[in-house]
Amino acid sequence: MATEIKVPVLGESVTEGTIAEWFKQPGEAVAADEPICSLETDKVAVDVPSPVAGVMSEHRAAVGDNVEVGAVIAVIEEGATASAPAASPAPTATAAKAEAPAPAVSEELPTPAETMSPAVRRAVLEYGVDPSTIKGTGKDGRLTKEDVIAAAEARKAGGAAPAPAAAPTPAPAPAMVTSAAGRNSERVKMTRMRQTIAKRLKAAQDNAAMLTTFNDVDMSAVMAARDKYKDLFAKKHDIRLGFMGFFAKAACLALKDVPAVNAYIDGDEIIYHDYVDISVAVSAPNGLVVPVIRDADKKGFARIEADIADFGARAKAGTLTMEDMQGGTFTISNGGVFGSLMSTPIINPPQSAVLGLHRIEERPVVRDGQIVIRPMMYLALSYDHRLIDGREAVTALKIIKEAIEDPTRMLIDL
Repeated sequence: MATEIKVPVLGESVTEGTIAEWFKQPGEAVAADEPICSLETDKVAVDVPSPVAGVMSEHRAAVGDNVEVGAVIAVIEEGATASAPAASPAPTATAAKAEAPAPAVSEELPTPAETMSPAVRRAVLEYGVDPSTIKGTGKDGRLTKEDVIAAAEARKAGGAAPAPAAAPTPAPAPAMVTSAAGRNSERVKMTRMRQTIAKRLKAAQDNAAMLTTFNDVDMSAVMAARDKYKDLFAKKHDIRLGFMGFFAKAACLALKDVPAVNAYIDGDEIIYHDYVDISVAVSAPNGLVVPVIRDADKKGFARIEADIADFGARAKAGTLTMEDMQGGTFTISNGGVFGSLMSTPIINPPQSAVLGLHRIEERPVVRDGQIVIRPMMYLALSYDHRLIDGREAVTALKIIKEAIEDPTRMLIDL
């Protein structure tokens, strides 16, 4: 019996996706609940599982095709048996070569460029690794995104990359190359996620009256508290005590005292929230994603740090879901992990404000009439001036600064 595989519901407001990779080819056996393809949406990559066991009969869409929710993308013959490789028709030239004695190392082996899916190819470009030095763990020795990430991590750690395959193959040729006097340029199609990021950021600039206010914060107290309690914290909660927990709780204080920073404009109305859902900007292989810490105002440090660590790991593995990134009333973006000294972060629509964190560096400051060295960080709060007045923005950022410089405020709700 033939079973049609349709594009599943991908999340609120998401109506279509792009076929990023087929895991199963026509004629191959498929187990129930086994992923048959990967769909790339505006925010995440989603694996589409087979509801039945059988054999892949046909693909109704090709890699790179945009498909709407509910569209049929494949057909599976339920209960059928996988066909032998010889049953698949092949071009005459290939068949003629197959009749000849096979060489010790087959000249017909595909190159990495021919076997890499778009998702793997993007990972290769993102991490800057040579695919010919990586042994693929996928079907028929093909590279997977996880293989590329593992190789990049091994190189970063100073260890050896995974052993190359028995028959090394040439590095992949660029998708399109223009050459002039030995200078090359590569043309790569933007991923759906990158296209969406570009549209949303440009829309934020076009639609919001965006302005940024700055302050600096002395990190001495937070760093001292972290150094004093990090071992006990890790032992009790099995999670590392970082700085983001402090800033998340400090932001909750500010948003409570200045509700406009936690609100957004909807037409000619303002929507205020009595809760705080903080979007945390996380770097993923395909771009920046913003999973949401729900009810951050009701959570303790341990739960917030655990949520952030989980988001980071799943963003790296590409397993974040649409639900993880829906909603959010305020965003925190930490450019300091990449070395940024100062920036003007862009609002994440429909939110009205975003807090930008930056690197910590020792600078001379005046304390009690004396010049001393302190670990300082610049803070930036970008906000929609249509909703948030300058006084409110400055006040909110000042509350965050004071809470970080005196963490006791977070305990006694000051």
